[in-house]
Amino acid sequence: MSGGERPELAQVPETALWTLWHRAVEARRPDTVLEDPKAVELVDRIDFPFAERFGEGALVSQLQALRAACFDREVADFLNRCPRGTVVGLGDGLETQAWRVDNGRADWLAVDLPETAALRERLLPPDERRRILACPVTDPGWMDEVDPARGVMICAEGLLMYLRPEEARALIAACAERFPGGSMVLDAVPRWFSARTVQGKLRTRHYQAPPMPFGMDADEHGKLATAHPAVTDVREVYPEGGRGLLRALLPLVRRVNARPSVVALRFAGS
Repeated sequence: MSGGERPELAQVPETALWTLWHRAVEARRPDTVLEDPKAVELVDRIDFPFAERFGEGALVSQLQALRAACFDREVADFLNRCPRGTVVGLGDGLETQAWRVDNGRADWLAVDLPETAALRERLLPPDERRRILACPVTDPGWMDEVDPARGVMICAEGLLMYLRPEEARALIAACAERFPGGSMVLDAVPRWFSARTVQGKLRTRHYQAPPMPFGMDADEHGKLATAHPAVTDVREVYPEGGRGLLRALLPLVRRVNARPSVVALRFAGS
């Protein structure tokens, strides 16, 4: 779109545009699996060659939307339990979940690298309930900005795979330590996928996926509980619904160990 915002992001920060694009592609469909008008609005406002850079694969867009819907369900459940709680989006990029499932009472905190946080602030300006913090997610300083009194949900969508395994475990442990009684939802790529990105072998004509050093197969989910004694519950969140052939295949994919996954954690109370 001529005259719109022209982002200059590299490697991992650029994935904010990749996920936004695929959510918007899916949201434009009349039979969409994810209503996301805010994503459509942002894509229309941003001056970026989305289609040329990222492609227009309907399957990829639907898969990204179904992943986002998994996170939405967990956050909606949290807000039912803690209607005035805080939802923290780590590596939030241009995620628009706060417009999809907001209940009008919760607080939202988006934590991201300075360049991505600055872009989010221009496109999605903060208000009295939606804040933005420029801070690496591995810096525990962001935790000082969260009031745990009314409940905390940590969303790490499209994040942990870009960290080293020890960094991912340390982040989970820090959240479990600082937010007793809280929840966390994250996603993981399988080990084979992680290996291909590290080797630079996951690419299209115009786009190469950044390295994802942290991979985890489905049978390894239980290991997340060893990050900290306060991690008391580990549960996979399965995509629901779907369209066309994918709808029929999703139940079968659950039998595949080397699959992408969304996992919910609960932390013990104080």
